Amino acid sequence: MSMDTSGFDRSAGDVVLIVDDQPDNLSMLHDALDESGYTVLVATHGEAALQRAAQAQPDIVLLDAVMPGMDGFEVARRLKADAATAAIPIIFMTGLTETEHVLAAFAAGGIDYVAKPIRPREVLARLAAHVNNARQTHQARSALDAFGHASLVVRASDGRLVWQTALARQMLQQWFGGDSPWTPPPLLDWVRQQVAAGAAAGVGSQAGSLVQGARRLHFTLHESTGEDEWLIVLREANDAAMLEGMMLAFKLTAREAEVLYWVVKGKTNRDVGDILGASAATVKKHLERVYEKLGVETRTAAASLAIERVRQLAG
Repeated sequence: MSMDTSGFDRSAGDVVLIVDDQPDNLSMLHDALDESGYTVLVATHGEAALQRAAQAQPDIVLLDAVMPGMDGFEVARRLKADAATAAIPIIFMTGLTETEHVLAAFAAGGIDYVAKPIRPREVLARLAAHVNNARQTHQARSALDAFGHASLVVRASDGRLVWQTALARQMLQQWFGGDSPWTPPPLLDWVRQQVAAGAAAGVGSQAGSLVQGARRLHFTLHESTGEDEWLIVLREANDAAMLEGMMLAFKLTAREAEVLYWVVKGKTNRDVGDILGASAATVKKHLERVYEKLGVETRTAAASLAIERVRQLAG
């Protein structure tokens, strides 16, 4: 019964991680699952379970609720708190079938439980159903990424990221740093504002954005996917080439090009100042130098000239 998580062949079957401190349970489940075509990994304590889950990314975890040291409830909470393992479904194995323990299993992030003593046929039936659901969910999220829809679901009340596609995780890391199971504050604040504003009439495809120089992160709020859970689609845009083109064409500084860029977008001096972190007066000074370099006297003329030059450069 190998405990090595390196080099296993995922194509040989869905990967199940069994976590139990009882050798007899491990042996029985390992043999039953192996005979049914699953690739089986095992862990005998909580720390090993967390390590193997992070390394191997199993398709599902069979988790003993009661273990010495870190119990199964804490293992589940930590798996769900890590963005890399949060989507892995967890089935609890427990001899504690009182209501409070069953509720604790679901509260910790479990999707199902089986009662001890373990009946392998029941476990196999539960595994098949949940692995199939997980596979379909994974395929759906991969399809969203393939079409450029970086998607995530946010729980507005506590800010938890219920799930996210790989592309969404990458964008959040690039824009906000880290790899947290919690929604970044700027995005969460916006979601809560939109939900509150649209609560009476219903929320429908409301959009917002964040700006970092020439980069923009657009996010759209779509329908609710559950109680207080909301689907967000992210999209990134980058106009660095346009800014560089304006700098070269008109001999502008980087900041002057940014100011002209936002003037082309129809922003006021105050708006541009808010975006660039400068005062309206500072923006006005930059804009005066832009007028001089372009040989114009108004923002409308500056915008028109910039649009025409960028069009020529693009052509």
